[in-house]
Amino acid sequence: MSKGTPLGDFLRARREVLKPQDVGLPEHGRRRVPGLRREEVALLAGVSSDYYIRLEQGRERSPSPQVLDAVAQALKLDAEATDHLNRLCLAASQRPRDYGHGEVSAQLLQLMDGWEHTPAFVVGPALDVLAANALATALHGGFEAFDNLARMVFVDPAGRDFYQEWERAAHSCVAEIRAAYGFDPDSARIAEVVAELSERSEQFADLWQRHEVKGKSQEGKHLKHPQAGDLHIAFAAFTVNGAPHQQLVVYQAEPASPTAAAFEVLRATVAAPKNEQDIAAEPADADTA
Repeated sequence: MSKGTPLGDFLRARREVLKPQDVGLPEHGRRRVPGLRREEVALLAGVSSDYYIRLEQGRERSPSPQVLDAVAQALKLDAEATDHLNRLCLAASQRPRDYGHGEVSAQLLQLMDGWEHTPAFVVGPALDVLAANALATALHGGFEAFDNLARMVFVDPAGRDFYQEWERAAHSCVAEIRAAYGFDPDSARIAEVVAELSERSEQFADLWQRHEVKGKSQEGKHLKHPQAGDLHIAFAAFTVNGAPHQQLVVYQAEPASPTAAAFEVLRATVAAPKNEQDIAAEPADADTA
């Protein structure tokens, strides 16, 4: 994914998006590099230029919490990005060993299946869809495959029609994978997904190089289903106890809203095949035999 170190790549990317005026420094003449110079970040963080250069080059592997906090402030990182910075400094022995485990518990599957009126699904660190209930599957039925949210956004032809706020969805997907990468920079699955999408989507490749970090939280979504039409959804994601690498994603509609009615239309399409099979399986009436 990069020839540098995860820490160095992150620092370089965040340094390059800042201008001197963003941090209260004067700008003199034409600059040969985008964003701040390394020396300017060092000055703002109160460390020597040589020390900061070693950080970006991966030659300083154990910076103190105080130094990391100072660098985070110099680069104007928010809380999530600062946490990401600290995670990138962890040794391999300090990282969870089962982070990439993808099996969804039977209890969680049963819980989701019981939500007949609520789309729910579980995603892994690379936004692979690990499990979904029937309504979530129907909701995403217009895609070639309901298998990976990032691939669906950037590569699947249905993505731009389904996600009415496509730019927002695109930024969100990449920032979420980048956040997961901070927990496990050696993840083979994340590397595989990033390599595939970087090759197939120039927009994904550009966003990935920005090193923006944002985990799933709570927000609204505007979607458009081929049959059910416009959907305005309340969205929430929850970390799964016992499997912190998994996220349970739940979509909800405002009661008595057009979106709630559309969910019922989708639910009917899920139930229809089963009902038709039941009718077909019934024995023929003796009088019509």
